[in-house]
Amino acid sequence: MKIAVISDIHGNMEAIEAVMADIQEKECDKIFVLGDYAMAGPEPDYAIRYFMNRKNDPNIIMIQGNTDLMIADYSDELYESLKEKAPIMAEALKKDVETLSSVDKKFLKNLPIQQEITIDGVKFLLVHGSPRKNNEDILPDTPLKEVENMLTNVDADVVLCGHTHIPCGFQTESKKTVVNAGSIGRTFFVQEGKKPEACYLIIDINNGKCIYQHRFVDYNREQAAHKLAAREFDGADKLAEMLLDPQVRHF
Repeated sequence: MKIAVISDIHGNMEAIEAVMADIQEKECDKIFVLGDYAMAGPEPDYAIRYFMNRKNDPNIIMIQGNTDLMIADYSDELYESLKEKAPIMAEALKKDVETLSSVDKKFLKNLPIQQEITIDGVKFLLVHGSPRKNNEDILPDTPLKEVENMLTNVDADVVLCGHTHIPCGFQTESKKTVVNAGSIGRTFFVQEGKKPEACYLIIDINNGKCIYQHRFVDYNREQAAHKLAAREFDGADKLAEMLLDPQVRHF
């Protein structure tokens, strides 16, 4: 049994198509999608509809990301609060809310925050940020003790997360595995000597044992960046630049 785990799509159809082709080539049986489908990306509407059209596929499990909830629960107060901390993201959010249909927003609103699923005797917990909060970071340098604290009252064997756009993994003293799948749509991690690539996770399960592999997939970054820059909200060009050079952070 092979499971593909993708997260943080952020409206990047070029990345979606490349990754889904790779998943098919690797003959994965199931796909877990950990949220952030649309916000601040090149084509938020097409990305949502891509997954909405697959919501009845029993081999695809989808949960909600923190930015999905921001879109679904948008208000002027939320916009003003975000603008103080991250003005470019606030403008992106406002533009996305204007672009997306009520059906798109309802789809995001109704996604589960977390999901448990057991496969071949292994219990997985799917979250976006951490088991505690959908916007809590699990990063490569997060202290193991802090990761352990996030798992209080979690009885799953494996916790799968995203949110940070940086792949990593932990084996805790309580014998739990935590793996961050990275981001397919806007990675913040670049392999040495390579261009920014979409990152996702493959889990190979055999007799209750899991082997984890982060995969990196090339895609048409330039086309995605061109589409994002053309969206005409304040800061769209800077977000587009980040697709080409993730080391330049504008929020």
